[in-house]
Amino acid sequence: MSKNFSLIGSAGFIAPRHLKAIKDTGNNLLASLDRHDCVGIIDSYFPDADFFIEYERFDRHIDKLKRQGVHMDYVSICTPNYLHDSHIRFALRHGADAICEKPIVLNPWNVDALEEIERETGRKVNTILQLRHHPSILELKRKVEEAPKDKVFDIDLTYITSRGRWYFISWKGDIQKSGGVATNIGVHFFDMLTWIFGNVKENIVHVSQPDKAAGYLALERARVRWFLSVDYNDVPDEIKAKGQRTFRSINIEGEELEFSGGFTDLHTVSYQEILRGKGYGLADARGSIQTVHHIRNTRPLGLTGDYHPYCKKLKL
Repeated sequence: MSKNFSLIGSAGFIAPRHLKAIKDTGNNLLASLDRHDCVGIIDSYFPDADFFIEYERFDRHIDKLKRQGVHMDYVSICTPNYLHDSHIRFALRHGADAICEKPIVLNPWNVDALEEIERETGRKVNTILQLRHHPSILELKRKVEEAPKDKVFDIDLTYITSRGRWYFISWKGDIQKSGGVATNIGVHFFDMLTWIFGNVKENIVHVSQPDKAAGYLALERARVRWFLSVDYNDVPDEIKAKGQRTFRSINIEGEELEFSGGFTDLHTVSYQEILRGKGYGLADARGSIQTVHHIRNTRPLGLTGDYHPYCKKLKL
């Protein structure tokens, strides 16, 4: 049976993937909300959906639908990171399950509070951890599980996704709203690594700047040197020469993990699993939230210990 959805943050970058997932899974979007009205993309999926630019009117509309016997099954949340907690509460309060982009919240204690509200309402909070559905990541997980149990892997994670001056004017450049660069662009990598290689045993930060961060994670079955940046200057010269502004690498024991493709339908796969009752929830997200919270609140050590090779290029 078709489910009813609403969507908060319909003008955002990631919203089209959620719109497509709702459509591809045979469900219906009743209403959406965004303070910005550049939402013509909705016409490609749900032209009859109601749209609001004011939260109060959206809230009233959802309440009116409920009183008319129209049940809202899910609320999809594509808003800035710092608003996720509030919008998840909105969903649960209206008797709907939440489907929220990562990071699901910014602080570990927010997870505790939402778990309490889940128990009170009987509803569920789902999050999108799409890398857990990527074929290459699933194959890596299988290989690690088949490796000797005492094997500890050496990994270098490098992710540079250049951003222009707008980035630091937007909410993404405000650490109180985005959680900083490690949270904003790194949380899904940290989730994936701990999902495959086990819990964090040690979390060291070497570099923490507005546009980049680097550190070391000791996991149960991996030693991870990581480097994350939105600074174009950090992009390798050979990548710049190709006219590209993004570089992504996960090097495991000297071998490159190839996962540049295969992302097209991962949100749809995530929705399919959620609709089957097998979505990832608060307990699944907790570990990565704890990891990035620690990174955000730890004094960087500088270039000491086992740091990522890219740190050598920095002027600290």
